[in-house]
Amino acid sequence: MAGGRTSDLEPSAVVKVFSAGTAGCVADVTTFPLDTAKVRLQVQGESKSLSEVQNAKYRGVFGTIVTIGKTEGPRNLYNGLLAGLQRQLCFSSIRIGLYDTMKQLYSRGSEHTGLGTRLLAGGTTGALAVALAQPTDVVKVRFQAQIQLPENASLKRYSSTIDAYKTIAKNEGVRGLWKGCLLNITRNSMVNCSELVTYDVIKELILKNHLMTDNMPCHFTAALAGGFCTTVVTSPVDVVKTRFMNSVPGQYGGAVNCALTMLVKEGPSAFYKGFMASFLRMVSWNIVMFVSYEQIKRAVVSQSTDI
Repeated sequence: MAGGRTSDLEPSAVVKVFSAGTAGCVADVTTFPLDTAKVRLQVQGESKSLSEVQNAKYRGVFGTIVTIGKTEGPRNLYNGLLAGLQRQLCFSSIRIGLYDTMKQLYSRGSEHTGLGTRLLAGGTTGALAVALAQPTDVVKVRFQAQIQLPENASLKRYSSTIDAYKTIAKNEGVRGLWKGCLLNITRNSMVNCSELVTYDVIKELILKNHLMTDNMPCHFTAALAGGFCTTVVTSPVDVVKTRFMNSVPGQYGGAVNCALTMLVKEGPSAFYKGFMASFLRMVSWNIVMFVSYEQIKRAVVSQSTDI
C-alpha cells in the first residue's frame, strides 16, 4: 500500500463518476416507492375540474403507497425501476461525479471557490446530466404513472422498458424521448441552487449561534431544511414536468400550455400535488445517496491503494 492514509487521498474523476452513479442507484432502490407515490399524486385529477377531483383515489403519501400495494400489488411500487437505475447511472454520474472537476475548471484550480462558482458548476453538470438522461426519465415517469390492475394486465401502455423506448421513438419520434428536456433542466437548476444555498445558510447559522457542532446532526438538520425549501421552490415545475412527460402526443401544446391548463381546471393548489411525497423522497434520497457516495469512494480508493 502506498504511503498516506486512505482518507487523505483525493479520488480521481473516474472514481467519483463511478461512485456517484452507484450511490444514485442505491438511493433509487431505497426510495423508489416514495417516488412512485409522488408521480401518482402529481398526475391525479389531470385535466379534471375541481369538483371531479374531490373523489380522489390517492390520499396522502402512505395512503397512496398502501392503495397501490393493495390494488396493483407491492411489485408495482417499483414499476419503472429499471429505467430509474439507467437514469441514475447517467444522471448522478455526471451531476455529482463531475461536480468537483467542473468546479476546479471554473475556479481555475483555486482552492477557494465562491458561491457563484459552485452554482455555475452545479448548473453545468446538472444540465449535461439531464440532456443525456432525459429518455430514461421519460420512460421512468410513464411506467410509474401507469396503473396496472390485475384484471387489466393486457392493457399495459408498455410491455417492457425496451418496448417503451421503441414505442415512444416510433409513435412520437426520437424527439419524444427528450420530451420536457428544457423543463427538466430548469427544474434541476432550481434544485441545485435552492438546495445548495439553503444548506449553506442554515449550516452557517447553526454553527454561528453554537446550536450544534459541525457533525452529522448539524448536516442532517441543514439537509432537512434544504430539502423543504427546495421542494417549495421546485414543486410547481416538477408537477408540470411530470405531466408533460407523461402526456400523449397532442394533449398539450407545450409546457406553458400544460401549466395554464392545470391552473384553469384545477387551481393553484395543483402545482403542489404530491408535495409531502416529493419532500420525503428528496430528503431520504439525498441522505442515502450522499452517505453511500462517501463510503463507496473510500472503498474504491482503499482497494486501488492496496493493489
